[in-house]
Amino acid sequence: MTIAYYSTVLDHPVEKVWSLLRDFNNYPVYIEGVTESAIEHAKGGDEVGAIRRFCYAGRWIRQRLCEHSDEHRTFTYLGLEPFEFPSTGESVRPDPIRYSGTVTVLPVVEPQSTFIEWSVSFYIAGEQSQSAWHTKLMTLIPEWTASLKRTLERQAA
Repeated sequence: MTIAYYSTVLDHPVEKVWSLLRDFNNYPVYIEGVTESAIEHAKGGDEVGAIRRFCYAGRWIRQRLCEHSDEHRTFTYLGLEPFEFPSTGESVRPDPIRYSGTVTVLPVVEPQSTFIEWSVSFYIAGEQSQSAWHTKLMTLIPEWTASLKRTLERQAA
């Protein structure tokens, strides 16, 4: 098991950040590249067990909400199918991974900001594939967080 972890501080109150993140179906609102999202079987976007199906960069992905806590402002999700390595134009790509992710937001009192941490745990055989995936996720997670930040800035304007 390997973990890709990223954290940063957002210049927005934790209540605002969490109100955007807490709905598992809100992905298209704050992640650039996600064009559609739907929760299967009429579950709520904050209901543990909910499955979201979304289109990211032209690929359909399904994830299950495994944990959700408004009190602790955190949620954990599990990829239901292996995640394919994004195309880089090379003929050989690392194998797909099985993964889970956790997002947590915490208040920063001075000034009113939010500490966000996002981690993705994954397993793949082979050191070279593991390294390639870790590098890719360490690029993607900051991109996702930056996309969230841009959304918050647009909403504040």
